[in-house]
Amino acid sequence: MKHHSLQEAAAVSLSLLDLTNLSDDCTEKDIEILLERAHTPYGTPAAICIWPRFVSLARQMLGQDHLIKIATVVNFPSGDLSISAVEEETEQAIRDGADEIDLVIPYKKLKAGNEWAVSEMIRAVRFHCREPVRLKVILETGELGDAGLIRKASELAIAEGADFIKTSTGKVSVNATLEAADIMLGVIRQADRTVGFKPAGGISSVRDAQLYLSLAETVMGEGWVMPTTFRFGASSLLNDILGVLDGKASSSGGSGY
Repeated sequence: MKHHSLQEAAAVSLSLLDLTNLSDDCTEKDIEILLERAHTPYGTPAAICIWPRFVSLARQMLGQDHLIKIATVVNFPSGDLSISAVEEETEQAIRDGADEIDLVIPYKKLKAGNEWAVSEMIRAVRFHCREPVRLKVILETGELGDAGLIRKASELAIAEGADFIKTSTGKVSVNATLEAADIMLGVIRQADRTVGFKPAGGISSVRDAQLYLSLAETVMGEGWVMPTTFRFGASSLLNDILGVLDGKASSSGGSGY
């Protein structure tokens, strides 16, 4: 992406965006506003990402238009629910019309050395996410912290059938980082099938987004980045994307941490 202009990066980022509202006080009105924001003069994001309780409302509002996917979260954000509770959440969300399930792994158990708990959880949820439902697996890389653990979590998720691996919930102190992205993309490159990547949390400017796009193209090769293989999880990024497409400068943005 290094050779792309800011405008091109903004247009690409819009097509890769999971426009998110997972704020604790989210209301039905907020979901209506989110869907209004999703229909921009420059096109639509890949998906909206919302709490499970709003999926049926969003599906009603979108109708059978699957141009904007509905993503929702399960075992979120703690990663601490029982497998049966998470299976129930997943089944209900899919019944309500979810196209994509973003599952938080039991990352605290992984930190304590229990890899099996992670595999078991992903396998159980994967069973309910039949085609065309996509399964995105959230590793919570900022809490795992250790490069070896991030690598291991990525490998476990891919082994159990994740369609995407995602950095973070956006609910902890350290969310997406380029370091975690580099490790995860490295594991994806070794996989024997196509697996997508989703950095989430703290990416608020097109300049931030450009860094991740550039990294993904460096690791995976030019042309790899598309909505079936790459998503941004973000809530405020859309404002900057629209600003850039309107001809304004990108907010300088932080490091995306």
